[in-house]
Formats: sequence, C-alpha cells, structure tokens
Amino acid sequence: MKQYTYTPKGVCSTKIEYELDDEGKIHNLHFTGGCNGNLKAIGRLVEGQDARNVADILRGNECGFRGTSCADQLSKAITEAIGS
Repeated sequence: MKQYTYTPKGVCSTKIEYELDDEGKIHNLHFTGGCNGNLKAIGRLVEGQDARNVADILRGNECGFRGTSCADQLSKAITEAIGS
C-alpha cells in the first residue's frame, strides 16, 4: 500500500492521511483537526471502497459558507493521488 498525505484548504482539518492499495481501494483514512466524530465516520464509510468512486461521491460537498468541506477536500486529495 502507498501512503498519501494532503493539506486541505479552507476547512478546519489540517491534514488528511490515507493509504491506497494496488486495486485503488482506500484504507486507514485519518483527518487531523476538524469535526472529530463526523470525520471518523467518513473514515469508516470509505474503508475498503474504490477511491475513484469515493472522490466522485464527495466532490462538491460544502460546509456552510466555505465553498468546500473536509469531504470535498478528501475528494481533491484522492483526485490528486490517482491523477483524474
């Protein structure tokens, strides 16, 4: 598995860490900062899921007036990692 770290922008969390296996599945997602319970739930929901599908589902999700969210930032992190 390959580990990735992403610095989100415009949200409360300050770091997103996760691993992708050879099949493009997400594992061990962890957010630093942000809404702890909600972000732990996202980690549980996406564990073992296809990264491309997760990015598609979460893309564009907004938190209040920010124009983005931790979930949207995760989609950006995944897209950067997988290249599309």
